[in-house]
Amino acid sequence: MDKHNKSGSKSQEGHPQHPFINTAHLKSIKEKRQQFPSSEDLISKILSGDMTSLSRAITLIESTNSKHCEQANTLIKGCLPYANNSIRIGITGVPGVGKSTFIESFGTYLTNLNKKVAVLAIDPSSSLTKGSILGDKTRMEDLVKKKNAFVRPSASGGSLGGVARKTREAIILCEAAGFNIILVETVGVGQSEIAVHSMVDFFLLMKLAGAGDELQGIKRGIIEMADSIVINKADGDNLINAKLAKVEFENALHLYPKKMSQWQPKVTLCSALKDEGISNIWEDIETYHNLTKNNAHFSKQRHEQNKFWLMQTIKNQLHQSFFNDVQVQKELKSQLKLLEQNKTSPFAAAEYILNL
Repeated sequence: MDKHNKSGSKSQEGHPQHPFINTAHLKSIKEKRQQFPSSEDLISKILSGDMTSLSRAITLIESTNSKHCEQANTLIKGCLPYANNSIRIGITGVPGVGKSTFIESFGTYLTNLNKKVAVLAIDPSSSLTKGSILGDKTRMEDLVKKKNAFVRPSASGGSLGGVARKTREAIILCEAAGFNIILVETVGVGQSEIAVHSMVDFFLLMKLAGAGDELQGIKRGIIEMADSIVINKADGDNLINAKLAKVEFENALHLYPKKMSQWQPKVTLCSALKDEGISNIWEDIETYHNLTKNNAHFSKQRHEQNKFWLMQTIKNQLHQSFFNDVQVQKELKSQLKLLEQNKTSPFAAAEYILNL
């Protein structure tokens, strides 16, 4: 037999070639993946619940390429009439509180109730390398296998508080694809809670007992935003601490003025690892949803959020177009040099560039 026809032989390019792999077929697959379908095709497939098309569409809206941005806007307009039919739940907490474990347990519980659950997990980007691990799918390995679940990790891209710039548009696409529960996980660092709070209906704050986190949480004032406080890892030796923390948080909640929604935030114990307390949390969310639907706060809050995101989008576009301007880029470099030579001040340099 010719030595070049044996298994493990090399192709003309010098790479090992498997006897059962059709290289022409592989090339065809790669080319198809690189070609994005038309906006009309994507919208049609998203509305039919196609997960691959949903992933592709979210990739488009996250792209900064100008051509992709145009198609992304078409997608949003096409999907918008079919959106807004979900409960959007924001989940935050310090790293290590067990957000991913909780989301997997909570998401699995909801899918067992025949709910369609989309998880938009924000992964912090490195300020040095700009990279992200995007490991949420590995941390939620059981949930991603569920037919009615969709898990999408996104890089924060250094935007405010670690919240991905296009998360709100991704919510619209997920709703159009038929997902009636949207879980938005934030990294729980800095101002991310505020940004997530401005795009969800129900804000869930996760806490740990016995970690010195109780009074710190009260002092920070984040409780003002929370519709529910979930004390996770309330099991084993930590159960007593969790019960004490529950009392402390309940006492603290009574010091805050009543919410415009007329909802009194709840404190719940939970063990995501053992799937304990999950049903109680969902009952609270359902009660909140029914209350705010009946008193019209739900729709009013959505309208206020739309106004907020209109202003945010204008600010982002102005910021982007300003720094992309050729003259601004040129003058910015010269002003930075003058700044290094102590020949101007930051304020004088800024005023000069803004007056161009």
